[in-house]
Amino acid sequence: MRDTEILDLYWAREERAISETQNSYGNYCYSIAWHILYSKEDSDECVNDTWLRAWNAIPPKRPGRFAVFLGTITRNLALDRWKERHTMKRGNGEMTVALDELAECIPDVRSTEEAVEAAELERMMNEFLRTLPERECNVFLRRYWYVEEYSEIAERYGMKLNTVKTSLFRTRAKLRSYLESEGVIL
Repeated sequence: MRDTEILDLYWAREERAISETQNSYGNYCYSIAWHILYSKEDSDECVNDTWLRAWNAIPPKRPGRFAVFLGTITRNLALDRWKERHTMKRGNGEMTVALDELAECIPDVRSTEEAVEAAELERMMNEFLRTLPERECNVFLRRYWYVEEYSEIAERYGMKLNTVKTSLFRTRAKLRSYLESEGVIL
């Protein structure tokens, strides 16, 4: 079923929208949650919570890119769950490592007064990502959006492990430089 048809089901408040969403995007959302949580039960719960959040958000929202909309909800739910249940063992420590790697080039947003700055940072991040070659952008997103391990990224793109690490190091350096040129204080 196409996204527009699924969205029409949400707008009509037909419960079938949830099962169609599960059929179309269940594996995608589960994968996002899994790479953050490394727990079947927690990942399943995040996916189910994603369907509930989508149900509650549509209408009034009508997302233009349904997959991105669902992926963002799943990711945010998984990050919240990860924070609640955080231990160094959970997720093989990858979440901590990934967040630490980005911390050196992205300022921390802690208060609601900085919400406008956060939105501007998001705009700049998206603009920066559009400047990258496709593969470099995909590797960066796989690591920092989907929180995949280096070895998974290397396998996915047929790269050596050290090549992935070097690519990410260089991309973070480019990001830092780009943000500094845009006036972001790190």
